[in-house]
Amino acid sequence: MAHWQERNVKFSCKAEQGLAAMVKIIVGVMGPGEQADSALQASAYRLGQAIAEAGWVLLTGGRNVGVMESASQGARASGGLTVGILPGCSTVNMSSAVDIPIITGLGDARNAINVLSSQVVVALGLGPGTASEIALALKAQKPLILLQPDHPTLAFWQRLSATPLTTADTVDAVIATIAQWVAGGTISPNSPTSH
Repeated sequence: MAHWQERNVKFSCKAEQGLAAMVKIIVGVMGPGEQADSALQASAYRLGQAIAEAGWVLLTGGRNVGVMESASQGARASGGLTVGILPGCSTVNMSSAVDIPIITGLGDARNAINVLSSQVVVALGLGPGTASEIALALKAQKPLILLQPDHPTLAFWQRLSATPLTTADTVDAVIATIAQWVAGGTISPNSPTSH
């Protein structure tokens, strides 16, 4: 190996070790946009706050409506870092609470990025986009929590899941479950595809 190649390998390893120390848990919050009612938006706001208070990063679809907007505003209010995976080719219709916009130009196909970039996915409410994100999380075997699902919704998703689904009735229960998964090694900031 040439001397310059050896130096690059050493630098690369050191840089990777430094990066590993900076990586944080990314919690993806998925839910309806325009169809989200005020109760769902209130839960999303509180969930965003709690994620920020736990020191985790919030990831949403980044738009300025529904669960995406409410969760981002909640995280912002508690000093958290927010990532928005945007469907279009610009920041038009982006939540003002998104710190890091990821402009994809992928439309609804960005849902795969939402799921795969999260160490854990929390879904609240249901719309077509949310349904696709839940399905992608199940397919990718991502840790998934359904917040306050109704019985028909839970039964449908359980039929598609190879393992029992995790549900929570409250935001506090979501946070406690994620914290338990982190402590037990189910979720690791250094391996986004862990499960």
